Amino acid sequence: MDDYLVRPEGLPTWRQRAALRLLNAFGWRFNFKPLPGPHGVVVVYPHTSNWDFPVGLLAKWAVGIQFRWLAKDSLFRGPMGALMRYWGGVGIDRSSPQGAIRRLAQTMHAADWFWLAITPEGTRSYRPHWKSGFYRIALAADVPVLLVSLDYGKKVIDVTRTLTMTGDETVDMAAIAQAYDGVRALYPEKAAPIRLAEPGPRSDDARKQV
Repeated sequence: MDDYLVRPEGLPTWRQRAALRLLNAFGWRFNFKPLPGPHGVVVVYPHTSNWDFPVGLLAKWAVGIQFRWLAKDSLFRGPMGALMRYWGGVGIDRSSPQGAIRRLAQTMHAADWFWLAITPEGTRSYRPHWKSGFYRIALAADVPVLLVSLDYGKKVIDVTRTLTMTGDETVDMAAIAQAYDGVRALYPEKAAPIRLAEPGPRSDDARKQV
């Protein structure tokens, strides 16, 4: 395990080891292998409980790698903006999702290291499909997708599986569903089916896919 607990610079930190010990103390096992490059999209699934955040945060510290996350751009105004960015936040204009995705892809490639973490369910409550933002971003930026699973059934956090999106939505979502097969949420009845919404007229709902 210690062979994998490495930052991009190659130096493990005391926080990584402490986070791993805490995960082990709570019964969690942690699987990780080096990421395939400096840029990508991270899908975190399933997301049905407030407990997902502290478990995921410990896993992030154990990896020792900076992950970014999205929030609406209005949250980055004023004094809180600098703090949000320090925590890894990236502002996005939801009123223009396609333009926002293009700009985000450009921002990603302009950075030396940029892995963007997304929970495609978008909520801890049940919804009948995933949001498509992660998929659009991965295609626009031409980057791999890291599939992170929080399996409460086996108490395993897995950060080892990556896929390259082909642009064939049916094929890609089937591959993602296969990778998550057997993974159990803390509240299984709230886990969203691994599929994207059927295409339809542009609406306010479409803007929320990112």
